[in-house]
Amino acid sequence: MLRQTRFLFLLPALLLFACSFTPEQPVSKTKEETGLIQIRPSTSSRPAVLKLLEKARRAAKAGQFDVAEAQLERALRIEPRNATLWHYMARLRLEQGRMEQAAGLAARSNSFEHDDASLQANNWRIIAHARYQQGDIEAANAAQARADALAAD
Repeated sequence: MLRQTRFLFLLPALLLFACSFTPEQPVSKTKEETGLIQIRPSTSSRPAVLKLLEKARRAAKAGQFDVAEAQLERALRIEPRNATLWHYMARLRLEQGRMEQAAGLAARSNSFEHDDASLQANNWRIIAHARYQQGDIEAANAAQARADALAAD
């Protein structure tokens, strides 16, 4: 049972990091193949926000997490209620190993987005991974169940 539980939480984590940080890249795999789908910024996002998000993506890909963080923070100052930006900040925190912040930022993203089930599911996967890494298996299982339910819709 413990091995199955570990696998269930390692798989989303691996898929999360395998998923590119780019919002512009089209989805190359189906949702069933990856367990995640690409999160794109809202079409209503300002051009400046899209440029900052692209800069953050490039910096994160290069391992320059401080630069990526600064770019995302600037974008959030422009659009503080942008759920996609909070999602990417949560992913960055997860990459940095800052699990408590990752879960909190993913929850914040969900508080702003009620119509995008794929974004919410990915946020719940971040929360599940963070809780698992913190040793809270019960909370991790609950978060994963929420992600699975949203993905099934």
